[in-house]
Amino acid sequence: MNENITFIIDTAKEAMKNAVAHLEKQFVNIRAGKASPAMLGSVMVDYYGSQTPLSQVANVNTPDGRTITVQPWEKNMLQEIERAIQIANIGFNPMNNGETLIINVPPLTEERRRELAKQAKSEAEDAKIGIRNARKEANNDIKKTEDASEDLQKNAELDIQNLTDTYVKKIDDIFTSKETEIMTV
Repeated sequence: MNENITFIIDTAKEAMKNAVAHLEKQFVNIRAGKASPAMLGSVMVDYYGSQTPLSQVANVNTPDGRTITVQPWEKNMLQEIERAIQIANIGFNPMNNGETLIINVPPLTEERRRELAKQAKSEAEDAKIGIRNARKEANNDIKKTEDASEDLQKNAELDIQNLTDTYVKKIDDIFTSKETEIMTV
């Protein structure tokens, strides 16, 4: 196979892999009832004037399935971390006991589960759009390769379509398992 076409296919495959990886990362932030340190992954704390991820200024643990504890490495950061969690607007109200922050993760209501499932579906759709964009880009690049025969171009387009189908199926599978996880009480 022509090396330009091989490069185009490899680039498309990499872009599709990245779309799936991004989706998996987004799904970690969608909580499904059980407490996890990843739920606070998006929280940024004002650490001496610069926005810093919570995990870099405190120890985040889950002693049980309904509780998250946040223990700052510097005691004077406690109020700042508490404020950051509230500002992050992720639906948690931390309790400050002077040493650590304790967050009770409430069980999800049916309505909230449906919202989260809808959010997950939207993320999955975004990932599929990313995959289709990679396919479109690759097909356009294949058409521009002048040193490849028509048959070679057609075969490459088929390869790209097969990759697209494979990755879209992967996204559907990931979404289905996430949806099941969200809707399970």
